[in-house]
Amino acid sequence: MENYKIKLDVFEGPMDLLLHLIDKHKIDIYDIPIAILTKQYLRYLDEMKSFNIEISSEFLVMAATLLQIKSKMLLPRQNLEEDEEEDPRSELVNRIIEYRRFKEVSEVLSNMIEVNEQFCARVPTAIPTEYLPPQNIPLDVLIAAFNTVLQIKEDIAIPEVIVTKEEFNIEDKMQEVLNILKKFGGEILFLEAFYETSKVELIFTFLAILELIRNNKIYVNQKHNFSEIFIFLKEGNALDERLFSDT
Repeated sequence: MENYKIKLDVFEGPMDLLLHLIDKHKIDIYDIPIAILTKQYLRYLDEMKSFNIEISSEFLVMAATLLQIKSKMLLPRQNLEEDEEEDPRSELVNRIIEYRRFKEVSEVLSNMIEVNEQFCARVPTAIPTEYLPPQNIPLDVLIAAFNTVLQIKEDIAIPEVIVTKEEFNIEDKMQEVLNILKKFGGEILFLEAFYETSKVELIFTFLAILELIRNNKIYVNQKHNFSEIFIFLKEGNALDERLFSDT
């Protein structure tokens, strides 16, 4: 008689597990039945224990958060005339929606890189490439460069513990990139635009660079194929000095 093999799914973190449970049980993300979600989440942690799998602290923190929200949902709601009482699930819902959004972006970037890896560029032999700098760098080359940035940051960064919600926006990141360019004379290495350690913030910076290119504020170039990529402030572009203010 053959032994049955049981495979336990592995998730990158508690948010990844929550999103899996929501999709698996077809839960309305805007009206989460917190008791059901908490039960399914704790069941998965019990399965991990039964397989002698060490449960990381971030999974336990999320378990405590779910139990806290569940207890708040069981309390009698106050009847307020002017303002409605805040839903205890609202912060968790916002975090799950934000996680889903950036997971989708990450999957798109990863797929584009996989497609790009199937092709091999050939260096011209008739004329030395150092005398033929590319005029426009394709998006897939920028994505590959950004993937290298993510790998470098992952190797050197201290693991993060999610305590508070991170909030960024593209406009602020566009201003930060322009500030860095002005500080260094309008020219920086592609890598130098990414000083953050948070993966979410790194993605925002990359999207800000793409938006600046689209708006003709900056351009990227490299001396020849496979050399370092540089970001340049667009010459003759009348930039609003308020973008560079420190206030």
